[in-house]
Amino acid sequence: MANITLKGKPVHTIGNLPAKGTLAPNFKFIKADLSEAQLSDYSGKSIVLNIFPSIETSTCSASVRQFNARAQNLKNTVVLCISMDLPFTHNRFCGAEGLKDVITASVFRSPDFGKKYGVIITDGPFTGLMSRSVV
Repeated sequence: MANITLKGKPVHTIGNLPAKGTLAPNFKFIKADLSEAQLSDYSGKSIVLNIFPSIETSTCSASVRQFNARAQNLKNTVVLCISMDLPFTHNRFCGAEGLKDVITASVFRSPDFGKKYGVIITDGPFTGLMSRSVV
Protein backbone atom coordinates (compact mmCIF):
# COMPACT_ATOMS: atom_id res chain seq x y z
CA MET A 1 0.00 0.00 0.00
CA ALA A 2 1.40 3.36 -1.04
CA ASN A 3 1.03 6.43 1.12
CA ILE A 4 0.12 9.56 -0.83
CA THR A 5 -1.41 12.90 0.04
CA LEU A 6 -4.43 14.77 -1.22
CA LYS A 7 -4.51 18.44 -0.28
CA GLY A 8 -1.94 17.67 2.42
CA LYS A 9 -3.97 14.84 3.98
CA PRO A 10 -2.73 11.24 3.87
CA VAL A 11 -4.59 8.72 1.68
CA HIS A 12 -3.64 5.23 0.56
CA THR A 13 -3.67 3.10 -2.55
CA ILE A 14 -4.47 -0.57 -2.95
CA GLY A 15 -0.82 -1.48 -3.57
CA ASN A 16 2.40 -0.23 -5.10
CA LEU A 17 3.47 0.62 -8.63
CA PRO A 18 5.27 -2.15 -10.52
CA ALA A 19 8.89 -2.40 -9.39
CA LYS A 20 11.61 -0.82 -11.52
CA GLY A 21 12.99 -3.35 -13.97
CA THR A 22 9.86 -5.51 -14.05
CA LEU A 23 7.68 -6.04 -17.09
CA ALA A 24 4.67 -3.70 -17.05
CA PRO A 25 1.46 -5.74 -16.78
CA ASN A 26 -0.62 -5.81 -19.96
CA PHE A 27 -4.08 -4.23 -19.81
CA LYS A 28 -6.93 -3.34 -22.14
CA PHE A 29 -8.33 0.15 -22.60
CA ILE A 30 -10.75 2.13 -24.74
CA LYS A 31 -9.31 4.91 -26.91
CA ALA A 32 -11.07 8.21 -27.61
CA ASP A 33 -12.41 6.81 -30.90
CA LEU A 34 -14.06 3.97 -28.90
CA SER A 35 -11.72 1.31 -30.28
CA GLU A 36 -10.25 -1.23 -27.88
CA ALA A 37 -6.48 -1.47 -27.49
CA GLN A 38 -4.00 -2.94 -25.08
CA LEU A 39 -0.54 -2.10 -23.82
CA SER A 40 1.03 -4.93 -25.80
CA ASP A 41 -0.13 -3.23 -29.04
CA TYR A 42 2.77 -0.81 -28.51
CA SER A 43 5.45 -3.46 -28.07
CA GLY A 44 8.82 -2.31 -29.40
CA LYS A 45 8.25 1.31 -28.41
CA SER A 46 9.07 3.21 -25.28
CA ILE A 47 5.83 3.66 -23.37
CA VAL A 48 5.00 6.32 -20.79
CA LEU A 49 1.91 5.81 -18.64
CA ASN A 50 0.45 9.06 -17.28
CA ILE A 51 -2.13 7.80 -14.76
CA PHE A 52 -4.53 10.21 -13.06
CA PRO A 53 -7.92 10.43 -11.26
CA SER A 54 -9.84 12.48 -13.86
CA ILE A 55 -9.06 14.63 -16.87
CA GLU A 56 -11.72 16.99 -15.48
CA THR A 57 -9.44 18.22 -12.66
CA SER A 58 -7.08 21.11 -13.27
CA THR A 59 -3.91 19.25 -12.25
CA CYS A 60 -4.74 16.18 -14.32
CA SER A 61 -5.68 18.18 -17.41
CA ALA A 62 -2.46 20.18 -17.05
CA SER A 63 -0.48 16.93 -16.98
CA VAL A 64 -2.13 15.75 -20.21
CA ARG A 65 -1.28 19.08 -21.88
CA GLN A 66 2.33 18.85 -20.66
CA PHE A 67 2.76 15.25 -21.82
CA ASN A 68 1.27 16.16 -25.21
CA ALA A 69 3.80 19.00 -25.60
CA ARG A 70 6.71 16.74 -24.67
CA ALA A 71 5.53 13.77 -26.75
CA GLN A 72 6.01 15.79 -29.94
CA ASN A 73 9.79 15.49 -29.51
CA LEU A 74 10.03 11.86 -28.41
CA LYS A 75 11.08 9.32 -31.03
CA ASN A 76 9.55 5.83 -31.01
CA THR A 77 7.60 6.68 -27.84
CA VAL A 78 3.92 6.39 -26.98
CA VAL A 79 2.36 8.38 -24.14
CA LEU A 80 -0.83 6.84 -22.75
CA CYS A 81 -2.92 9.18 -20.58
CA ILE A 82 -4.96 6.83 -18.40
CA SER A 83 -8.03 7.42 -16.26
CA MET A 84 -11.44 5.96 -15.56
CA ASP A 85 -13.08 8.86 -17.41
CA LEU A 86 -15.28 7.77 -20.29
CA PRO A 87 -13.73 7.94 -23.77
CA PHE A 88 -16.24 10.70 -24.64
CA THR A 89 -14.69 12.90 -21.95
CA HIS A 90 -11.17 12.22 -23.20
CA ASN A 91 -12.24 12.94 -26.79
CA ARG A 92 -13.99 16.19 -25.85
CA PHE A 93 -11.04 17.45 -23.80
CA CYS A 94 -8.35 16.58 -26.35
CA GLY A 95 -10.47 17.96 -29.21
CA ALA A 96 -11.06 21.25 -27.43
CA GLU A 97 -7.37 21.51 -26.52
CA GLY A 98 -6.05 20.36 -29.92
CA LEU A 99 -4.04 17.54 -28.32
CA LYS A 100 -2.92 14.94 -30.86
CA ASP A 101 0.39 13.57 -29.57
CA VAL A 102 -0.89 11.51 -26.64
CA ILE A 103 -3.26 8.55 -26.63
CA THR A 104 -6.02 8.73 -24.07
CA ALA A 105 -6.87 5.44 -22.42
CA SER A 106 -10.12 4.91 -20.57
CA VAL A 107 -9.96 1.92 -18.25
CA PHE A 108 -13.59 2.13 -17.17
CA ARG A 109 -14.07 -1.44 -18.48
CA SER A 110 -10.79 -2.69 -17.00
CA PRO A 111 -11.07 -2.71 -13.21
CA ASP A 112 -8.03 -4.97 -13.06
CA PHE A 113 -5.79 -2.14 -14.33
CA GLY A 114 -5.92 -0.26 -11.02
CA LYS A 115 -5.21 -3.46 -9.10
CA LYS A 116 -2.34 -4.58 -11.37
CA TYR A 117 -0.68 -1.18 -11.08
CA GLY A 118 -1.56 -0.64 -7.40
CA VAL A 119 -3.07 2.80 -8.05
CA ILE A 120 -6.66 2.54 -6.80
CA ILE A 121 -7.21 5.03 -3.99
CA THR A 122 -8.72 3.24 -0.98
CA ASP A 123 -9.73 6.13 1.28
CA GLY A 124 -10.53 9.83 1.22
CA PRO A 125 -12.73 11.76 -1.22
CA PHE A 126 -11.22 10.09 -4.34
CA THR A 127 -11.84 6.53 -3.12
CA GLY A 128 -12.17 4.21 -6.12
CA LEU A 129 -10.33 6.52 -8.53
CA MET A 130 -6.66 6.13 -9.45
CA SER A 131 -3.81 8.07 -7.93
CA ARG A 132 -1.69 10.33 -10.09
CA SER A 133 1.35 8.30 -11.20
CA VAL A 134 3.85 8.12 -14.03
CA VAL A 135 5.24 4.75 -15.10
